[in-house]
Amino acid sequence: MRRRSLMLATPALLAVPRARAQAAALPFYTAGPGSAFLPYGEAVARFAATKGVMLEVRRSAGSLENLRRVEDEPGAIATAFLGSVVDALQGTPAAGGRRHRAVRALFPMYETGFMAAAPRARGLTRFADLAGKKVGCGPARGPAETFFRAAAEVAGISAEIVSGDSAPLAEATLRGEIDALWQGAVLPIPALVMVANGTDSVIIGPGEEVSRGVVARLPHLAPLTVAAGTYRGQDAPVMSFAAWNFVIANAALPEEVAYAVTRAVLSAGDPRQEISAAAAGTLAANAGTNRVLAFHPGAIRALREAGATVPEIAPPA
Repeated sequence: MRRRSLMLATPALLAVPRARAQAAALPFYTAGPGSAFLPYGEAVARFAATKGVMLEVRRSAGSLENLRRVEDEPGAIATAFLGSVVDALQGTPAAGGRRHRAVRALFPMYETGFMAAAPRARGLTRFADLAGKKVGCGPARGPAETFFRAAAEVAGISAEIVSGDSAPLAEATLRGEIDALWQGAVLPIPALVMVANGTDSVIIGPGEEVSRGVVARLPHLAPLTVAAGTYRGQDAPVMSFAAWNFVIANAALPEEVAYAVTRAVLSAGDPRQEISAAAAGTLAANAGTNRVLAFHPGAIRALREAGATVPEIAPPA
């Protein structure tokens, strides 16, 4: 097959070898409808295309599927939540018991916050009120479910978890088929916006004490305060926890391709305006928020050229 080069169309991208750079559009795995991964990936792909870097957005079940895809497809990139990355590196049951050794980090995406929305008519106002209720938590064994279970354990409650894509779960919440929808994404979380805009709703976080307990158990998380007014009808701050998401690649992705993709995306001077509101955190300066996954050598070069301090993280053995 005749190979096409990456046509890097802006001086800000610096010089990248034109030969052997990219044979075709890179598969870019994201997530399903209702997830913040999908519109983020679409926005990044549109912006990268203006720099001559072609990405083919593909839908998936989210982070865990994306990690499996990248582990098995040297030419793919994907969105991934760092909590799921930890599962994949350790080979936990959430990751199917398989230790992932080929995944590497490219660049930061955004911070993910976790919380729930429930129609006010359900009478739920606190995290403890979710005990015994039907709670939608996104794809089975995905990040939202994993961290809901962690928060429920700290809080000493149990609930009936309902799995599925975010948008259908939001619709089920509005129809009263489930009691609440718990999700994690960049704020405001699209599926929770659907619920809040669809009916008079309550936004429910784990609260300060439970959040502190979850962070103590899972140090790749951090406390989060969701400002009042983030969602329609939310008149007070909500206390929860959050973690970062990164775009990942296989270690075997050619270094010049990883460099070109990373450099192209990070060339946005104001990613909120040039890419999307969700991409406000897509900055080289946020590379240090990842302390669990080794960076791809091509990404390291692009990040350092952009002035970032890149954490030294050993690749998985």
